[in-house]
Amino acid sequence: MEAGIAIQEFLEYVVVQLIKHPEGASVLHDQNGEKHLYRIRLHPDDAGRVIGRNGKTIGAIRSLAIASAQFHNIRVDVELEETEAS
Repeated sequence: MEAGIAIQEFLEYVVVQLIKHPEGASVLHDQNGEKHLYRIRLHPDDAGRVIGRNGKTIGAIRSLAIASAQFHNIRVDVELEETEAS
């Protein structure tokens, strides 16, 4: 499996385990050469759960994604986006 897709699936799995509205969550993956960008889109009520206290949860998620990326010699960035409530 390609490293970029494996990291995306990892992010999807972790995020869905943390939130209350999994139907409103998605992880978008963009690639520009060796740089991979993952945008986590969440329901507004779930953003705090993924961010965590003082940003520790999202920081840990980013750290794991970066560690995996370094193992595969790619660069990653993980961003968090809130979608509008429906």
